[in-house]
Amino acid sequence: MEEMVALCGYRCDLCQLHTSNIRDEDYKRRVSRDVSRIFGEEVKPEDVGCVGCRNEGKHAHQACPVRPCAQERGVENCAHCSEFVCDKLEGLINFADRFLGDDQRSLTDEEFQLYVRPYQSKEWMLRLHQKLSEGSS
Repeated sequence: MEEMVALCGYRCDLCQLHTSNIRDEDYKRRVSRDVSRIFGEEVKPEDVGCVGCRNEGKHAHQACPVRPCAQERGVENCAHCSEFVCDKLEGLINFADRFLGDDQRSLTDEEFQLYVRPYQSKEWMLRLHQKLSEGSS
């Protein structure tokens, strides 16, 4: 599958909630169970599904503050924004670090790859922003 990067830098193509990754109803039930257990946030099987923030339709994070901001500013993603890193983005790009914390949680490698890796956008976004800044100097 082609790499799909959200406005905040999350990897939609790796996200288990993205519609391109959903195979059947059993898959939705498994993702629902895993997300609820790992993140402590209930996600019903019927709520598993997201078209990605670059598209209109169902989104996993309905209250995302980044999507309307990036759309209004017309940026490819937040790394292209003059206000990078703003308060709207900070919570999202630091999500994986905050979630893992010092104890690195007790996740299997598979759980890490499926449910944390797609949200490890901080380093990538920082590098991209620096590269863009250096290119405009």
